[in-house]
Amino acid sequence: MREATTRRCRLLRPARWIAARIARLPQAWLLRLGVVSAWLLWPLLGRRRRYARRNIELCFPELDARARRRLLRATLRATVTGLLESLRAWFAPATALRGLVDVTGLEYLAAARAGGRGVLLVTGHSPHLELGGRLLSEALGAPVDIVVRRNNDPCVERFIDAGRRQAFAATIAKKDVRGLLRALSSGHLVAYAGDQDFNYQHAFVPFFGIPAATLAAIPELARRGDATVLPYWFQREADGRYRLWIEPPWRDWPSGDATADAARYMAELEAVVRRHPEQYLWVHRRFKTRPPGEPDLYA
Repeated sequence: MREATTRRCRLLRPARWIAARIARLPQAWLLRLGVVSAWLLWPLLGRRRRYARRNIELCFPELDARARRRLLRATLRATVTGLLESLRAWFAPATALRGLVDVTGLEYLAAARAGGRGVLLVTGHSPHLELGGRLLSEALGAPVDIVVRRNNDPCVERFIDAGRRQAFAATIAKKDVRGLLRALSSGHLVAYAGDQDFNYQHAFVPFFGIPAATLAAIPELARRGDATVLPYWFQREADGRYRLWIEPPWRDWPSGDATADAARYMAELEAVVRRHPEQYLWVHRRFKTRPPGEPDLYA
């Protein structure tokens, strides 16, 4: 078994050379490659395409069928392009990233870090989530930590982890609460997207008007890690450049009511997603976990 895994991993060695070349592409070329790749991969995206189509139906009932199809196509282009943007995050030299992003709100981050406290940068799942973390690291002049989901394939995980080690100070597994608390307690900056479906420590709160199982433990994690929570968002604009902005702490948050705090998180995220709805990760089952008695929305 181990020898077979080693052989499979060796097959991925040329992929790193290819990834490094993609990571250095001019932005216009990388975005064009994303469009072409999405067209080529369309037949292979069946399950993810179905999830995205269903999510768009649920979240944008005001759109007619034609508009939903346009949004679906744009979503899948953004999702596939996000894979290329992740390669840029992991393997691009700093020189290849210059001039790609406008960053605002660093003053809120400086104030939050006063006294050496850690900061939990709460955001949402976009296809280019890790590029946002890399560009923030470049803006700060020091890499941030990120919370990640490990890949089930050991060879793919080894490939991804090698890139992440170049881009970030540390990676913390999604369920590694102790690791997250250690990082925050040590004064680290940690980028964290807690908006996917959670079937534990969750509350059902509205997201695009639909009850969504949402992590309700973020205020408690920040308290235990003696950290400040700041909203942090990242999107690609029409000209191909990126906008990254950090906001001040939400007013009257945390409130002491975990459900209300989770609802505020989703409301703020929804407002950001509506700016560029195709740039949210609609290809996952955001509404998989349902309140008791409610039917499966993806059946």
